[in-house]
Amino acid sequence: MINRLTVLPGLLLLLLLSGHVTASDQSGKKTENESPITFTANDGQSTEAFEGYFSVPENRNSPDSRKLKIHYVRFPALTDNPGAPIVYLAGGPGGSGIATSKWRRYGLFQSLRQYGDVIALDQRGTGKSEDVPVCESSQIMHTHKRWDEQSMAALYRQAFSECMNFWQEQGADITGYTTVQNALDIDALRAHLGAEKVTLWGISYGSHLALASLNLFPEKIDKVIIASAEGLDQTVKLPARTDDYFTRLQQVIDQQPGLKAQFPDIIATMHRVHAQLSAEPIRIKVPVKQGEPMDFLFQPVHLQILASMTIADPGSYVGMLLGLYHSLDKGDTRMLQGVLSRNLLNNEPIKMRIMPTAMDIASGISAARLKQVKEQAKQSLLGGILNFPMPHLAGVYKPLDLGDSFRQDPVGDVPVLLLTGTLDGRTYPAGQAEAVAGLTNLTQVMVVNAGHNLYTSSPEVLTAMKYFLAQGKTKTRQIELPLPDFDL
Repeated sequence: MINRLTVLPGLLLLLLLSGHVTASDQSGKKTENESPITFTANDGQSTEAFEGYFSVPENRNSPDSRKLKIHYVRFPALTDNPGAPIVYLAGGPGGSGIATSKWRRYGLFQSLRQYGDVIALDQRGTGKSEDVPVCESSQIMHTHKRWDEQSMAALYRQAFSECMNFWQEQGADITGYTTVQNALDIDALRAHLGAEKVTLWGISYGSHLALASLNLFPEKIDKVIIASAEGLDQTVKLPARTDDYFTRLQQVIDQQPGLKAQFPDIIATMHRVHAQLSAEPIRIKVPVKQGEPMDFLFQPVHLQILASMTIADPGSYVGMLLGLYHSLDKGDTRMLQGVLSRNLLNNEPIKMRIMPTAMDIASGISAARLKQVKEQAKQSLLGGILNFPMPHLAGVYKPLDLGDSFRQDPVGDVPVLLLTGTLDGRTYPAGQAEAVAGLTNLTQVMVVNAGHNLYTSSPEVLTAMKYFLAQGKTKTRQIELPLPDFDL
């Protein structure tokens, strides 16, 4: 395919190559604040693209709001008949769309250019659009002290209080960092690009943002592709569904005789190890790069934190977690020492970024769901740690909470493609089905044995996405992946 820059009229080409602030898309409409670049991915691949920005109020509800610059990279369409621009919405919250396009999804960004411009968006407070400093509080979860979920929550609430003051001193308005303001940025981007509609492509929190956009301006959205969907009242996941995930994981293990012999009942093992640690935490010294070894009193909450970090996708991290439980069950702490030496848990002060912290608090949780979460957490394997520090920070600053009207999942007939991994350890299949229940033009594809980050799990995923962009639907209903390799 010939690069589109080579067929532009001579004068315009000279302006683009000179870095002039106005670029032009294929339809001839001018887009302000764009410059041509050679975009290079982390693996060395490169392509011609445009980098640009547009300005929005930090808080549209405040007439005196300061302005934010929202940055993006635009990969021009490689077709004579482009559809609506495709806007990538990173997860997190807090992920960078531009960074994602440089990393593992570079190939997807390039493949989708045959359907329209593809936009790698750095949402407000992320990547190049992040202009508020990270807050380093004075609060430390000391590794030698006893902790439980309640004492951790109190510590993080104090850290958040400190960070609120810090961000205010920096001139930031925390009430501007909500999914509603973030979604309205997408519509501002649409207007900036001179497009009638946009197609949204997101994952995890990016799907949460896409669903909010469907509520706010459905008439401006052409199509939606989401994976690992998080509904508008699902910022906090149900603890019982985490237990269901481990049941599904056991079913996968049971299909592999060698693994089944080693892990005949992972749920029983997890309960047993938690009980052992609760009765007698493990005192251990952990090597550090500089200075004296770190004193560590290893307790159930630490193991729950490690589990929450590692179960999003099946693979070596899950294998590490299973091996850790297995070794602790046998009284062997050698693997624990190796895991802790990776500095996943340490004595550093609690740090917070304004965007991911505020977005989660603002999306919040309804009273009915909070009651459900609290009841389930009493008996759940991970308690409320999977979502930590939510719902523990929910409601701590009431002006930030968007309320139950925001948490109503969308209805409507915009074409939506949902990709769901059966071994997703973050956004569970049952919850994903609930999140999109009101969408009447929905196609769901189950990706068997895939986890949370499934876009590059199989070439068939991209095939389904392409068909959907072309037809508004896809024939594929299920993609079967091999059984995961836990690399033990």
